[in-house]
Amino acid sequence: MTQATFGPTPDDVSALTGTRASDWFLSELEKPASLHRPQLAAYRAMISDPDEDFPLLAVQSSTFSFWRNAIEGDDQLRQRMAFALSQILVVSNFGGELLTDIPEPVVGYQDILVEGAFGNYRDLLEAVTYSPAMGYYLTYMGNQKGDPATGRMPDENYAREILQLFTIGVVRLGPDGAPILVDGQPVELYDNMDITGLARVFTGLDLDGLDRRRFPTVEDAVDEWDGLEQALLAPMEVIDDRHSNEEKRFLDCAIPPGARAAQSIDQALDCIMAHPNVGPFVSRQLIQRFTTSAPEPDYVQRVARAFDAGRYTLPNQTRVGEGRKGDLAATLAAILFDPDVRDDAALTNTQFGKVREPLLRFAHWARAFDADASRPEYGLELFDLSSPDELSQHPYRARSVFNFYRPGFVAPGTESGAAGLTVPELQIVNATSTTGYINFTTFWAFGGQSMIPTDELAMELEEMGVPVDEAALERAFVPDYGEEIALANDASALVNHLDALLAYGSLSSDTKSAIIRAIKAEAIDEPGDQQALQDRVSLAVMLVMTSPDYLVQR
Repeated sequence: MTQATFGPTPDDVSALTGTRASDWFLSELEKPASLHRPQLAAYRAMISDPDEDFPLLAVQSSTFSFWRNAIEGDDQLRQRMAFALSQILVVSNFGGELLTDIPEPVVGYQDILVEGAFGNYRDLLEAVTYSPAMGYYLTYMGNQKGDPATGRMPDENYAREILQLFTIGVVRLGPDGAPILVDGQPVELYDNMDITGLARVFTGLDLDGLDRRRFPTVEDAVDEWDGLEQALLAPMEVIDDRHSNEEKRFLDCAIPPGARAAQSIDQALDCIMAHPNVGPFVSRQLIQRFTTSAPEPDYVQRVARAFDAGRYTLPNQTRVGEGRKGDLAATLAAILFDPDVRDDAALTNTQFGKVREPLLRFAHWARAFDADASRPEYGLELFDLSSPDELSQHPYRARSVFNFYRPGFVAPGTESGAAGLTVPELQIVNATSTTGYINFTTFWAFGGQSMIPTDELAMELEEMGVPVDEAALERAFVPDYGEEIALANDASALVNHLDALLAYGSLSSDTKSAIIRAIKAEAIDEPGDQQALQDRVSLAVMLVMTSPDYLVQR
């Protein structure tokens, strides 16, 4: 559950102990998807001033719906997979432009990943290609064929990133994801001529119904075109008159002159998916998001084999997947049920595991202690977590198309770096982000916004245009420590309980001893002093969740 969800809840642990993981996995595949678009519509309906340019309830909708689905969604495996895919197929509202101010494109993109989480990677690439969010983010929305008279050339941004970041990388890989060397050097897959040829494929795509004569840029249509928001939720339309009629040659593929836009895109995506790099390239990154930062080559090869075959047999002998290359359900099963992951040795292998992503830590805390995320718009501290003073990570708000951290990052000056291990999450670990996370965790562990007078919170939210239900506001993201408070008089029992709940029994004896000493120092003069007991619990939770044992997921 730690590897495959946003964190196990006590109810999950009780219900699933003694059952088969295969059965849980299969049941997750069948659960209906928790989507983001209906939540955006609900927030739009709550806005009191329809003439307000960029109401906060709408602007922050993708953040609000992310937290609601991550913390309270029943389809945990699907939501977790969508988040993992969002770090490969990156779209971001970080830049303060259209994707920041108008929520529809990113919300629509979130649903593309949610709906495609257990589908086929080829189909997902097609949906992403036609997505207004990706079209705007990688600047090929409105991309036109070349014009020799003016020197205009097709935009190459998406052509470059779909190869480099989304599908095959830049060098030839073996089935195990390791670069193939010739005379000791990696073999580059393509050059700029390939990018130029592929860029012609992605010409002629634009917002459905946008009149470019009236609105030369999408920004010109803001506040002027009533159809903008709906167009930003729909797939981009094909405009063949703007599509390149030239031959499109790239990799080992050639699309003949005169091919129409939709046909060119289909052939290009089929060609890219046929490349042998796709399986190991995508599989390794998905492994990093779920189980281990530096997977052994044979682990990558086994997962890539499932990706290529489109099938995987679970331990209960049920076959997952439709038998078509790129099946994501089969790939995910191969990641989670691989012997390298399920073997007991993974719990002690110092080169196996991953640094827990900051977002996952907060979601885990909220789920473990039943913090109410039904009204995420009340979580003022969650509006932007991009800063190192917070989490250095905000959903769908990476600083660039290269994600929050690079999959090949080897941290200099570290023991993992000396061992040559890739640990992507260490790219956002520094002196500022380390203390930022400790402060962030302390705030929430000790009750978060419940420490601030409700009337002050309500006033601040209402000034931002957020309707307030004071009873719901008092509950928002407040942890339920009832079970923990009952144990708080016994420091050892409390720490053992939190070790099981938060770290599946992985805290070292030294760590547990240190935490027990620290919380014993929090004196409880009267056995029934509820505030003192709660403070002791809050301190214990914070110390567990900032310990190295917790921060490294085995």
